[in-house]
Amino acid sequence: MDEIKVLCITGWCRNGSTIIGNVLNEIPGFFHVGELHFLWKNGTGRGVNNLCGCGTALTDCPVWSEILPLGKPDGVSLPDFAATVIRRQRACVRTRHTWRVLGRGLDGDDIRAHADLMTRTYHAAAERTGSRVIVDTTKIPGEAALLPYLEGVTPYFVHLVRDPRAVAHSWRQPKQYVYAMSSWMSTLYWHGFNLASHAITRRFPRQSLFLRYEDFTADPEATIDKLVRLCGADPAANPIRDRTVELHTNHTVTGNPDRFRTGTTVIRDRDDTWKDTLSLPAKLAAVTLSTPLFHRYGYRYGGTLAGGPRQKESHGSRA
Repeated sequence: MDEIKVLCITGWCRNGSTIIGNVLNEIPGFFHVGELHFLWKNGTGRGVNNLCGCGTALTDCPVWSEILPLGKPDGVSLPDFAATVIRRQRACVRTRHTWRVLGRGLDGDDIRAHADLMTRTYHAAAERTGSRVIVDTTKIPGEAALLPYLEGVTPYFVHLVRDPRAVAHSWRQPKQYVYAMSSWMSTLYWHGFNLASHAITRRFPRQSLFLRYEDFTADPEATIDKLVRLCGADPAANPIRDRTVELHTNHTVTGNPDRFRTGTTVIRDRDDTWKDTLSLPAKLAAVTLSTPLFHRYGYRYGGTLAGGPRQKESHGSRA
């Protein structure tokens, strides 16, 4: 089994992982799989969106139609197999399981079976697309914590954080197949997911990088350079020039509906629309419930950024 690299982006949803993943997808040898965790749920009609980023159903996609049945026992239907996969995911790799996975590894039949499936899935995706680096923007820390135990996989972790007020603003309205969420609920998830993500990057500092979405939008080209170097690849293939990138059709699973956008894309410097449109109670809820991480990550009440958390440069950066 050939060695492959998996660049795993963790953190809470609406943190900008989709655009970052799709930019990386434009680099030769990189393949953005989107939120791979939901392949079996959405690929069998149990989820909110059954489309691949290429616009076809996952069961018809030339990539995922061949990968979905991997590991399925003979005589078992794909929906029944998917139900077993989903049960195992809920039993052993949810966010609250992150610390158990880090501490106990493959301790149990369910997690061993899931690890075997993920190993086969990552390698099959790499083989079918000719990729050396798989970019997974699932963001569920429990899945990320499993990566070091997968055979033939070298993991790299990006803890991606966005201002909780901007995240709460993004969750205000439903977006195509994505439902809405209150500011306080979004921020509670923001806090929990970021705590779990920090536990992973603290365990593997030499393979990790802490990144604020706001730093990406401030200098997208330099940020992509850092991510490519983290994986030991050549940043010369960085597709961003003058804040602009040409996006082509991708094969992402689930993710922000913006994953379907292709063509010339300009990465905006700042997105502070939440300052004018997010209500004061919603802002207060986001700041209060995100404390103390709000300050630790360098966010300020007025919306400006401080220097952020102190980082130790190694292979990557320590979160």
